[in-house]
Amino acid sequence: MLTDLSEVLADAHVVALPMRVRFRGITVREAVVLRGPHGWTEFSPFVEYDDAEAAAWLRATIDFGWTAHEPAADTVPVNATVPAVTPDAVAPLLARYAGCTTAKVKVAEPGTTIDDDVARVAEVRRVMGPDAAVRVDANGLWSVEQAARALERLAPFELQYAEQPVATVDELVALRSRIAGLGVPIAADESVRKAADPLAVARAGAADVLVVKAQPLGGVTAAGAIIAEAGLPCVVSSALDTSVGLGMGAFLAARAMSPGYAAGLGTAAMFTADVTEAPLLPVGGRIPVRRVSVSREALVRNAAAPERSAWWLDRVRRVHALLGV
Repeated sequence: MLTDLSEVLADAHVVALPMRVRFRGITVREAVVLRGPHGWTEFSPFVEYDDAEAAAWLRATIDFGWTAHEPAADTVPVNATVPAVTPDAVAPLLARYAGCTTAKVKVAEPGTTIDDDVARVAEVRRVMGPDAAVRVDANGLWSVEQAARALERLAPFELQYAEQPVATVDELVALRSRIAGLGVPIAADESVRKAADPLAVARAGAADVLVVKAQPLGGVTAAGAIIAEAGLPCVVSSALDTSVGLGMGAFLAARAMSPGYAAGLGTAAMFTADVTEAPLLPVGGRIPVRRVSVSREALVRNAAAPERSAWWLDRVRRVHALLGV
C-alpha cells in the first residue's frame, strides 16, 4: 500500500552537509531525512537524476521508515574511501577510517591522468601494506581501450577488483575478455543501480562482483531480492548518504552481503557534519547495524537554505506522485 504523502512529509527536514574534500564533483551533500513509524529514513537521489530515476530512492525511503527491518548482525566491515587526491593527502585521509583494512580508490577523475591514478593507488598500497584489499572505481569514465591500458598499470598493486571501469554492459563484457590474463576482477555498480534491468549484468557474464546500493535499488527489501537472484558476490555501498542512509545500507549488508568483502559504508568520515551526534563512523574497521537517532539540534545546525529546502520538498511531492502510477 502506498504511504500517504502527508505521512511522508510530516517530519521531513532538508540538510546540507559539508564534505572534507570534493567527491563526485560536490563539496556539500544535500538530503532529506524524515521519520516514519519505525524510525528515521532518508531520500537523497543526486540532484541531476530525473524524477523517474528518483522514484526508486523514495521507495527505499518508505521501505526503511515504514517497515520493521530486523538487524541480521551487530556490525559490518567497511572500506575506506579515497577520492582523487594527491599522494601526500592519502595517509591523513586513511587515518579517519579507524581499523579499515580495505580501501576504495577513485580513478579516472576528469582533469587527472593515469599517472595520477597510479601514484594515488601506489600510495594507498604503501600506507595500508601488502595485506590490505585495494579496489579502484572509475565510475564508467574509461573506454575499453583506456581501461585495459590503465588496469595493466594498476594490476601490480593486486587489486581486489576494478569497479565500473567502463560504462555499459557490452563494454564490461569486452573488457573482461580483453584483460582475462591480468587477474583483475571486474565489479559493476552503475550498470546495476542505474539499469532498467539490474540483473542484466549477471546474465551477460559482465562482472565478477556486483556493487549494490540500497536507495537506488528501492530499499532493503528490493535490493535484498536482487542480490539473492544475482548469484554473484555482492558488495553493499553508499551513495554519499547521511548516517541515516548508511544505517539503511548496513541493514542490507548484514542481511545479504557476501562474506570476505567490506561494505562501502564508511563514508560518514567524508563529512564534517551529520544529522546525528553519533555518526556511523568506522571503529575497528566496522560500523554498527542500527537505526540512527537524529539530533534535532543537528537538523537546525545543518539545515539547507530555504530555497534548497523548498526544491527538495517539491521533489518529494513530484516523485511520490509517480509511485502510484
